[in-house]
Amino acid sequence: MKFDNVLEEVNGFGRFQLRTILLLVIPRLTLPFHLLLNNFIAFIPSHHCNSSSLNNGGVLRNLSLEERLIVSIPFDQDGSLSSCQMFLEPQFHLLSNFSNLTDLPTVPCQNGWIYDTTTFKSTLATEWDLVCDNRRANRATATIFFIGVMVGAAVFGYISDRFGRKKTLMLSYIVTAFFGIASAFSYNFPMFATMRFFTGLGLSGISIISIVLCIEWVDIKHRTAVSVLMSLDWSFGCALLPGVAYFINDWRHLTAAVTSLLFPAMLCWWWLPESARWLISNGKVDTAHFYLSKCATFNGREEVMGDLKPEVLSKVILVENENRKYTQLDLVRTPGMRRRALLSGIVWFGLACTYYGISLNISGFGVNIYLTQFIYGAIEIPAKAFIFFIVDKIGRRWTQAGTLIVTGLLIFCSMFIPADKGTFRTAVGALGKMFSEGSFVTVFLYTTELYPTVMRQNGLGYCSSMARAGVSVSPLIMLLEEVWVNLPSSVFSLMALGAGLSALLLPETHNVHLPETIEDVEQPRRISPHI
Repeated sequence: MKFDNVLEEVNGFGRFQLRTILLLVIPRLTLPFHLLLNNFIAFIPSHHCNSSSLNNGGVLRNLSLEERLIVSIPFDQDGSLSSCQMFLEPQFHLLSNFSNLTDLPTVPCQNGWIYDTTTFKSTLATEWDLVCDNRRANRATATIFFIGVMVGAAVFGYISDRFGRKKTLMLSYIVTAFFGIASAFSYNFPMFATMRFFTGLGLSGISIISIVLCIEWVDIKHRTAVSVLMSLDWSFGCALLPGVAYFINDWRHLTAAVTSLLFPAMLCWWWLPESARWLISNGKVDTAHFYLSKCATFNGREEVMGDLKPEVLSKVILVENENRKYTQLDLVRTPGMRRRALLSGIVWFGLACTYYGISLNISGFGVNIYLTQFIYGAIEIPAKAFIFFIVDKIGRRWTQAGTLIVTGLLIFCSMFIPADKGTFRTAVGALGKMFSEGSFVTVFLYTTELYPTVMRQNGLGYCSSMARAGVSVSPLIMLLEEVWVNLPSSVFSLMALGAGLSALLLPETHNVHLPETIEDVEQPRRISPHI
């Protein structure tokens, strides 16, 4: 008897499973809130030099604000005020003659900047003047955060496989809440960057543990439904975030607000179950029997527990060595695991880099950032409905590869759309976002099915680390537009296509029992198809 057969006996998709999913809705909403928060708190508003230093002696006293700007700030080629340059001296003759502007001496801003606060009351850029020469530091905040997420995936993946899903999930709640609130109270940029690093580290645990905990409690035929259902938290969060940011337009208050959801999540944690799969794999059969009994009771199957005694459960998952502690080194010790780790790592890296290349560039399209972010969130819902209907028909592998390849082609096509076609550019960007999100839904389900129970959290943690490595370089790739405006899109397109082709080399897992041990991966004939 396999564990999947045990789940069928106690109902692998009943009230117990639905309750578990609902208990994780609140903490999972914090994922899009924090992972896309940089779009709002690091927003760079229109700005120009503070030219008050040119008013020594009150020489500009009798001029209107518009006239002061004309004599103090040069204009760029597009007719807007220069963001980073000012005249060395007031140019009064410009009030009547705009000729020979290029010959006038200019210097970098000498006394700070004046910012447009129409969209946001304050952002990181306005708080610490992260503009002009410091603009890259502003872009680096996303990279620092995602490096934390990358490290957290490896750390929490190991801890979860070592000490259990439930305990590690609470630890991730505490770490994220503490450093998330601390980042809102940062008094300088280095402190903020450090706090965001550790916020990302804790957030990674919520991401990978919650999905695994739910998938391990669900029977074979409902794994797809649960994976898609849980991913809706992300879509609703993406659509809600611009509304929250619109009403809370101060970066400190916004950061604290999106973090505060974790406090009710900590209360919900007490009713969460531990993974019975993990418990049996680690020899904790009595505790597994306790949770399976609760599952059976909730689902109206109490009578089946009469035959499922602890001694029966101990034979459900045959572990090579119950005292063995698995680490991420086990991902590369054997040929089958090594192949899966290499290919799945490439898929996650390319997918995440591409997805966030689109998601973190919402100001690069033709409409305001609130509407673009809402469109990007809303478009994910039909994407998930699409995945729900095709992933069981054509399989995980072809769904994964197909969505990635289409994403890459859409990014490639977007390079040929003129900048003045803002609506059309947004539409193509939204389609790319839709297919990349469909790929993300698939990859979480696919990866949990690729790795065995004894290594599932380690495997997902490793893959998530590869994804966050891809996300970390995504903002840096955007800086390549300084070399050639279409170079970032070219790189993202190639990454998506490469990841899609790599997915085709992975094994199909549709309608197959989850592997329990490394031996199941190395000898796949032992994993019989579900009939």
